[in-house]
Amino acid sequence: MQVTEAAVQWFERSGIQEASGGVARYHLLAEGRNLPVSTEITGYALSALSWAGSLEAARRAADYLVDVAWQPSIAAMPFEVADPMPPSYFFDCGIIARGLLAFHRRTREAKYFNAAREIGLAMNRDFWSPTGEIHPILSLPSKEAWPYEKRWSREPGCFQLKSALAWSDLGFDEWYERALAFALRTHDSFLPGDPDPLRVMDRLHAYSYFLEALCKHRTRPDCEAALRSGILKVAHLLREIGPKFERSDVCGQLLRVRLMAADVIGLDVTSAEYEAAHCASHQRFGGPAIEDGGFGFGTREGAALPYMNPVSTAFCMQACAWWSDWRNGVFRGATAELI
Repeated sequence: MQVTEAAVQWFERSGIQEASGGVARYHLLAEGRNLPVSTEITGYALSALSWAGSLEAARRAADYLVDVAWQPSIAAMPFEVADPMPPSYFFDCGIIARGLLAFHRRTREAKYFNAAREIGLAMNRDFWSPTGEIHPILSLPSKEAWPYEKRWSREPGCFQLKSALAWSDLGFDEWYERALAFALRTHDSFLPGDPDPLRVMDRLHAYSYFLEALCKHRTRPDCEAALRSGILKVAHLLREIGPKFERSDVCGQLLRVRLMAADVIGLDVTSAEYEAAHCASHQRFGGPAIEDGGFGFGTREGAALPYMNPVSTAFCMQACAWWSDWRNGVFRGATAELI
């Protein structure tokens, strides 16, 4: 069975997508249970299922986001559906909007475009700081910004550019350009960013979001230069830290960036082969449905970690499919299709 087919069947049959249509953050193998449904992860799954043509499962995810998770009375998207209402993350909102747009491109149903547009408008209305940074987190329903912390997900950073792609996808280019300018000014200090190499691996995941978004304007000299240097940094640190701790999603992210940027900066085939092999090594086959066809979160000291991860599965299945397309001379990957 092909990588993509097996991964799609994992999304459809494993139970990672729950009866509500929402998708769990990940599955704990040792405990045999899902973590709670996450709106961000549901957005990623929606993009993946739409890209792969699994439209029934995609519709259930889209309807969960639009009909259950979205809070129309305050025009906000919490990161989970719970009481009391959890906070809203800028990053999550952009991923969800892009997922809804991916489904809209498949179905042409206005409901999903309109919902994505409402989220994009809320991102602009609520998350800009007075100094021009993007607040990562807002309390709900007050929409007060959380104080920043010295953790990559709790302070403004270049990683937010991937979610800002939603603005560009919706035609709100001025807002995207503001986010791009901030990311280009600040990205050099993001890596390594921590003395602990295991935490640096987590930061590679975040920094790769920035590189993914840069591919949209890869022919611009400033974006091309940042892509060239960024790919080298991520590749070096992935190989250096990987024997101790390797995240499967970083392998998939880096390979996708290489392929999307290859028309401008060329492709280091040897490095791409390395990343493709490591990406594919995280897919699991056989056993119970929750493992069969999905991708694990990663490895520690070469041993698989006991988590099945929908984001890893989404990124890696697309990376493997794009790598196969490139080898067969039919690669047409674009940032609009990027999960």
